[in-house]
Amino acid sequence: MPEPTETADDKYPLRSVGRALDVLEALGAGASKGMSVGEIAEAIGVSRSTAFTLLQTMVARGFVADTRIGGARLYRLGLALVHLGDRAVAEMGITQMATPVLQQLTDATQLTSRLAVLDDGYAVAIGRVDAPGPFRMTASLGRRELPHCSSVGKALLARLPSEQVMAILTRLGMPRRTEHTLTSHAALIADLEQTAVRGYAFDNEEDNIGVVCVGAAVYDRSGQAVAAISVTSMKLGRSEADLHQLGGAVRAYADRISMLLGGPVYAALPPLT
Repeated sequence: MPEPTETADDKYPLRSVGRALDVLEALGAGASKGMSVGEIAEAIGVSRSTAFTLLQTMVARGFVADTRIGGARLYRLGLALVHLGDRAVAEMGITQMATPVLQQLTDATQLTSRLAVLDDGYAVAIGRVDAPGPFRMTASLGRRELPHCSSVGKALLARLPSEQVMAILTRLGMPRRTEHTLTSHAALIADLEQTAVRGYAFDNEEDNIGVVCVGAAVYDRSGQAVAAISVTSMKLGRSEADLHQLGGAVRAYADRISMLLGGPVYAALPPLT
């Protein structure tokens, strides 16, 4: 295979990265039993020593696996690719799969519903169905929201390991948005523990005065929280019992999306450790 050349559309090629990708493509096209170092070196046009160095790095990261058959060491695609593939499929298809369920949620509650994911610790809406009628509450898609004062952010944080939650909070901070915003780690952790138990989170005037949001996490087939959905309402006239009833509804619709992804419903999740 000839060495790649730089083009006007490819200004910053990294040869080592390109060769690693060549290895993956060669293994993907090779025999199911695997390929030897020599076969891989020939397939991607490098020396055996270069191929061996690339392979050892990729084996250490789980992208390539090696086995011995007789006296030969053969290489094949590693299981790390399975995990990444699952995540890519889930992220690419989740908006399309979730939108009809969001529509059902909006029809049932007459409230604007949203789908959001965590991006670098922030909650980012990637889908929305607006409430009917002339008065509606909308939010821009793609806008980063601080997770400590949003229902979707808290729903997702509630299923993360505590050390990961603390790292996010330390990095992003917990600025006060309203008089109701939780601004201490202890207060938020206690709130997240309640969220994990009941399966839905509240933004109770914590981001905007007079506005409440209720969110619940969506799970993929590995049981990881990959997204969250929410509804937004004015606080006026909403009792605590009403908000919990709304939370149960949001959680039920989140379960529908989880099942579409092959994931568990909230009731089947293992307890957090």
